[in-house]
Amino acid sequence: MTNELFNASHYLVDRQLEGGNGGRTAVLGPLGPVTYDELADLVAALAAGWRAAGLRHEERVLLLAADSTELLAALLSVMRVGAVPVPVPTVSSSAEIAGFLKDSRASFLVVGPQCARTAQHALELVGTDHDVTAVVVLSDAPVQPPSTVIRLRWEHLLAAGRAGLPGGDEPDRTTEDSPALWLYTSGSTGAPKAAMHRHASVRFVAEGFGRQVLGIAPGDRCFSMAKLSFAYGLGNSCFLPLAAGATTVLSPDRPTSESVLRRLREDDPTIVFGVPAHYLALVQAGDIPDSAFSRVRIAVSAGDPLPDALQKRFQERFGTDLLDAFGSTEALHVYLSRRPGTEWAPVPGYDLRVLTEEGAAAAPGQPGFLHVRAPSAATGYWSPVRATRDIFRGEWMATADVFSRSEEGGYSFQGRSGDMIKTRGLWVSPIEVESELLRHPSVAQAAVVGVPGQDGLERPVACVVPARGHSVSAAQLIEFCRACLPPHKRPDRVLFLDALPTTNTGKTRRQLVRDHVLAQPPGGTDVMGRPHPSGAEDSHA
Repeated sequence: MTNELFNASHYLVDRQLEGGNGGRTAVLGPLGPVTYDELADLVAALAAGWRAAGLRHEERVLLLAADSTELLAALLSVMRVGAVPVPVPTVSSSAEIAGFLKDSRASFLVVGPQCARTAQHALELVGTDHDVTAVVVLSDAPVQPPSTVIRLRWEHLLAAGRAGLPGGDEPDRTTEDSPALWLYTSGSTGAPKAAMHRHASVRFVAEGFGRQVLGIAPGDRCFSMAKLSFAYGLGNSCFLPLAAGATTVLSPDRPTSESVLRRLREDDPTIVFGVPAHYLALVQAGDIPDSAFSRVRIAVSAGDPLPDALQKRFQERFGTDLLDAFGSTEALHVYLSRRPGTEWAPVPGYDLRVLTEEGAAAAPGQPGFLHVRAPSAATGYWSPVRATRDIFRGEWMATADVFSRSEEGGYSFQGRSGDMIKTRGLWVSPIEVESELLRHPSVAQAAVVGVPGQDGLERPVACVVPARGHSVSAAQLIEFCRACLPPHKRPDRVLFLDALPTTNTGKTRRQLVRDHVLAQPPGGTDVMGRPHPSGAEDSHA
């Protein structure tokens, strides 16, 4: 780490003007096309507006709004003045937003019209236990803060900034190590924690995964089904395209097959980002033509393991390669990727090692915990010191992800440490069992968890979502696994669900799956507690 002057907003926007790209389209969104010249003007005016409103260096600004040019400009302008944007998911509950406000001690709250009711209730929940001095509303969102808090319309913030130009729009004298943004973890492994990221991390993400893996160039158009409020979506829709002088396609809509098809047709993206659940829905959708991805040169999946079967089905139907990517909020974005038929490989600039529980290097083929030396890693979590020390260990970041390394140097994902199943004295990777189940044409989704059997010993149990228009029995799936898995890896039972429970980022909530399984009495009922026409569970494999 150094003290060299560096501002992520300047790197992403002003640098394009300096390179002569001001006339290129930076954003395609609900407001229409926005050039880099226009985006730079908007960000500069907002920066001056923030200063006029009293936003100070390193104060937090909580951002609760759907993807739009305004949200993107808010992120960039807050970083520009040396303050810290904290984007949070629009699907968060009022209680979660209240928790974010209190934990981050944000001095400003930006609210979009879609989130007005949630924000209003959150402010009521926090009462006087907050540090918010002003609520900035987009499109005159109907939020009425307490009398002690200023209500400021977006237009007024922008007008105040333009009135204060020139001078108030200059980038703050941030360094590479200055705090740039906070991102709350998904909470899939406990309460959400704010990972604190520095300005230089933005450049590492763009130069590593964006330039050296995806090869993003000025002619590309990037569309992300994952939103700006998540680390993955923030990189996809902000860091990667803007750093390359490319175009970001922003949509406030929920990613359904209809809304995604609209973006593919109207905006012609060349790179598409999503999570496995998004791609599964697209593969299954009858209203998506096989030519829908004809202009897309590569699609990227992250957020949850991508089954080989889904990767293959997507490529066969749409003719576009689906790149599997692996990253974390703590690392800011992606640090591993793999193309169809290959093992995982680190993103250039990132170093990996697989260690046993004792901290020794795992032998080839031996499962162990993945440790990452990531130049984009967070400096730590806000507040929980113990959690910071558990994860961030000098130059290395310890993960709870279990990998093995081959003799050739490639990596294979086995699962998260808490998800691994030990049965009959042997370790079972749920990912391996799920991959086999997903090869069955009647299986759309699968989650395998370990629960005690009738003898009290842990056994793998499969929870399956049948493919649309298909029916299959538990006995048939167990017999299917008998042909491709050794005895200790075969599911002890198969239960059926309407859908897998997921986090806001699309990750399977395995603990909820496990809780549902444990709540079911032996016999013919599925995880949702309803009789299943095929018989929800069969006896031992």
